[in-house]
Amino acid sequence: MLIQFLKPDFEYMDERGKLVQLVHDGWKQVNVTESKAGEVRGNHYHKVNREAFYVVKGEFDLRLEKNGETENYHLTTGQMFQIEPYVVHTFEFKMDSILLGLYDMGVENVGSEKDIYKNIE
Repeated sequence: MLIQFLKPDFEYMDERGKLVQLVHDGWKQVNVTESKAGEVRGNHYHKVNREAFYVVKGEFDLRLEKNGETENYHLTTGQMFQIEPYVVHTFEFKMDSILLGLYDMGVENVGSEKDIYKNIE
């Protein structure tokens, strides 16, 4: 499998609402990405970064590729998953979506280059 599904570290709910603690250590960079329905993003890979995503809101198809192997997933609000280095990941958004992205190393921590490499098809 080119994907690992994760569970948040902790969840708490009461009459006031809900708190979700995604992680408590192991990640250096956190991004929030908003994407519009019909848009395609990604189509790249990272050489050193492990990347995790939490779907705050939305719905999208995710295509993963590595060494000639392809996997497709449909993801929705509340799901959390991790992608290892060298796995090309492409998102096709079915509705307006918000994703929280976590990098274990941070993309700027690799010399003067960013750890983002376009997929060459």
